[in-house]
Amino acid sequence: MATERLNSILNQLTPSKNGLAAITQKNPDDVVITLAIRTPLARAGRGGLKDTPLEFMVYMLLKKVLEKSNIDPQMVEDICIGNVNDPKAAWIARAASLAAGFPVTTAASSVNRFCSSGLKAVQDIANQINMGSIECGLAVGAESMSAGGDRIEKSFHPEILKNSDAADCLQPMGQTSENLGKDFNISREAQDRYAAECHQRAERAQKAGWFDDEIVPITTKVKDPKSGEEKEVTLTKDEGPRYGTTFESLSKVRPAFPAYGDRSTGGNSSQVTDGAAAILLMKRSKAIEMNQPILGKFCGATVAGVAPRIMGIAPSLAIPKLLSKFQLDLNKDIDVIELNEAFASMAVYCLNVLQIDHAKMNTRGGAIALGHPLGCTGARQIVTGLSECRRQKKRVLLTSMCIGTGQGMAGLFVNEQL
Repeated sequence: MATERLNSILNQLTPSKNGLAAITQKNPDDVVITLAIRTPLARAGRGGLKDTPLEFMVYMLLKKVLEKSNIDPQMVEDICIGNVNDPKAAWIARAASLAAGFPVTTAASSVNRFCSSGLKAVQDIANQINMGSIECGLAVGAESMSAGGDRIEKSFHPEILKNSDAADCLQPMGQTSENLGKDFNISREAQDRYAAECHQRAERAQKAGWFDDEIVPITTKVKDPKSGEEKEVTLTKDEGPRYGTTFESLSKVRPAFPAYGDRSTGGNSSQVTDGAAAILLMKRSKAIEMNQPILGKFCGATVAGVAPRIMGIAPSLAIPKLLSKFQLDLNKDIDVIELNEAFASMAVYCLNVLQIDHAKMNTRGGAIALGHPLGCTGARQIVTGLSECRRQKKRVLLTSMCIGTGQGMAGLFVNEQL
């Protein structure tokens, strides 16, 4: 503790560092991650979590957080859950945390910025720690897409619809993918080739056990759709990867959104998925005081907006915006990139426009193979990305995703388990 404080004083007396040197510097007031875990990702409607309500999924994960971290629950001052589809998410956050063993003094809330909700929850907790409002908090991203609920039942007020961009916020996500493909000439072939590579990477990673240190087993009940009989199951691995997927097999899949175009399919779009992820954050000084392992450091996150009808391009704006704040170069300074694959159309676009080294991006596959539980993804990417940094012995992680209604978000982290 004394050494950390001395280093902080010395850092303030020496000329300020920029870029990579600045973010890899260690100070007592840094916001650090001491635990990053997730459930297996299960196929919505037919997988191992199809009969598991959101509150039980969150409850089970919170119990795993206490078990894995061995932290005194009294030390966790706030819990924030990112969720998109469940209007009861705020109630669930509070009730599940109390049932899992957190005291009444631990507050809870929910946030919703669509597909970035998990990252938004992390940012919310980190900002509170940075401001001194709390010293320790837990961010969760969770979604039961089996439960549905992501459709707008009625249109907006006529005054709002007079604005074309506002009206475009109602466009289905599949339509925005087809818009992007046509506007920027992202061919069906390019999308299928990207998707095949994604599945092949996920298959390789799963067979090699790369996901093992990020997933915690979840025991739940599954109901047989024919007999109605319930049986207890323990889920230990992701259900999404389709072994043996090839470009040739994907090229035979019919378009998923024929009313809007013929380039996006069920094979080159993200899977509809259930799952949850949790990130425990605190000040570095508090982590050292409580003898918690420091997995990584939260550096920052930012958002950007684009036209809603081509929402998938948004990471191409959010990523440069974030990196400019830290004076970092995407190709020179970033080691591992987790970019959410809502659709292959947007992934190919971002890969090309940002000139990303594909070997650095989604090394274990992305949402096309693993799935995209909406509120979970932003947190899941951090769990997976830090694990991949540890495997490669790399330092700097960048996460990003497009967001419905025309937004993008990006987050920056430093792995400290080299």
